[in-house]
Amino acid sequence: MANPAAPPARITGTGPGGRVVEKDVRAYLEQQQYHKLRITPAAKQLARREGIDVLTLRRDGERIGVADVQRAIAEKPKPMSKMRQVIAQRLAQSVVTAPHFYVTVAVDMTDLVGFRAQLKTAGEPYTVTDFISQAVVLTLKEFPEFNSSTDGKTIRWHSHVHLGLAVSLEQGLVVPVIRHADELTLRELNQQTKTLVDKARAGKLTPAEMSGGTFTISNMGMLNVENFTAIINPGEAAILAVSSTLPKPVVRDDRIVIRQMMNLTLSSDHRLVDGAQAARFINAVKQKLEDIELWKLLTS
Repeated sequence: MANPAAPPARITGTGPGGRVVEKDVRAYLEQQQYHKLRITPAAKQLARREGIDVLTLRRDGERIGVADVQRAIAEKPKPMSKMRQVIAQRLAQSVVTAPHFYVTVAVDMTDLVGFRAQLKTAGEPYTVTDFISQAVVLTLKEFPEFNSSTDGKTIRWHSHVHLGLAVSLEQGLVVPVIRHADELTLRELNQQTKTLVDKARAGKLTPAEMSGGTFTISNMGMLNVENFTAIINPGEAAILAVSSTLPKPVVRDDRIVIRQMMNLTLSSDHRLVDGAQAARFINAVKQKLEDIELWKLLTS
């Protein structure tokens, strides 16, 4: 009896040793009212080829067509890509081993956005990420505990900042690392960031270019999000989540005005740093981003 619908796992066998025999299949189909099933020949053939149990498809009396089988095919479990498996393993490890806590500040980006526009007009292609990266690097020099790591028993301080920048790809997330970022100028940061991001999107990053990070920035500013938290990369003390710069009403000199505001959220490993340290760190990043005189000096 040819049948695309009766998976042996769902049928109780009455043959020797519990083996499924023909009468068991017939009883199962009778119980499931298979004889009342209305299915097109093409759909039945497709279901048989793809291993779809037609008895799990809709049973509202309508004829089951190819489109119904195709929907079931689309819902079949699919193996994770190697990249997604690695991402899942590493981030699950981080959440389990590193006690995360979060601190958020709102940064007034109005002046910096205007200054960046001036630079762009003058042919200087700096991005918002470049300014954030430089502010983070400068702040890590002031707060070395955020540029350290732990195995749960010892703490290791890193003498250089190797800055990771999370890059989202269709296949998943990669984190190219700008090595010795603490020794680079803003222009050099811009150039290295562009090179690594281009390589990431082209799938040409080497393992060495994705390892050894000491601090990571995850920037979703281009995705129109007001706030989010990021999971710390294993082996690092913290990660900075950067949200979109959006016009918002704020109070300045007792007046409500519209300013370009951006939320930063720092995820920290509580084994390495405490809340007050995290607050001081993220406010130091905020202060630098709002200090236009600093950026004029760094771009001169």
